[in-house]
Amino acid sequence: MSQSYQDLLSHLKEMETDIQKFYEKGQAAAGTRIRKGLSELKKKSQDMRNEIQNIKNERKA
Repeated sequence: MSQSYQDLLSHLKEMETDIQKFYEKGQAAAGTRIRKGLSELKKKSQDMRNEIQNIKNERKA
């Protein structure tokens, strides 16, 4: 599997604690950390999309 995919998975696992704190315990600060983490996840997802597109283009050539 690609390193980008592994990065996405590990990032989600890192966020799990804060997600539980926010939804189960009502900690507002955890919500801020989740939003920051989701922003980073978006960047990582875009990087993976670009990587996939580049590989597809290379295979066509």
